[in-house]
Amino acid sequence: MPNSTVKFITSAGEITMEVFEDRTPVTAANFLDYVRSGFYDGTIFHRVIPGFVAQGGGFVPGMEQKKTKAPIVNEAAKGPSNARGTLSMARTPHPDSATSQFFINFVDNKSLDYRGPGPGAGYCVFAKVTDGMDVVDAMAKAATGRRPPHDDVPKEDIVLIAAKIL
Repeated sequence: MPNSTVKFITSAGEITMEVFEDRTPVTAANFLDYVRSGFYDGTIFHRVIPGFVAQGGGFVPGMEQKKTKAPIVNEAAKGPSNARGTLSMARTPHPDSATSQFFINFVDNKSLDYRGPGPGAGYCVFAKVTDGMDVVDAMAKAATGRRPPHDDVPKEDIVLIAAKIL
């Protein structure tokens, strides 16, 4: 069975991605469940760090955090490298703490890859941008600032208007 394709319609443009159901089934199913439910619609990319990542999937405008489902197991050992254009699950320092938040790698971030259990657990890559890297690159140029207690917040919201399974 082929992997699912998801399209993000954002205020910066459209981004299409392949979701790695074949490599990271738990993570892919979690992400696709959030997409199907409409959870991501109206959320913002709340953290943009040029030369690193854009993070989204958990806050609405005004930096209000959304309530999520339970955390999932970290499948970083199964996924590919955190290469430019891949999407990975964001999490707390606890390896099995990912819920809805994800990030898009602006560059190759091998330091985020799985290096073993514990502190080296890495960040699970679950998808790759197949169209719209120009939009991702434009997001990397967003002016950012501090919105306590958060740093690197875009001064103008980058809204994920809708996420759809194609």
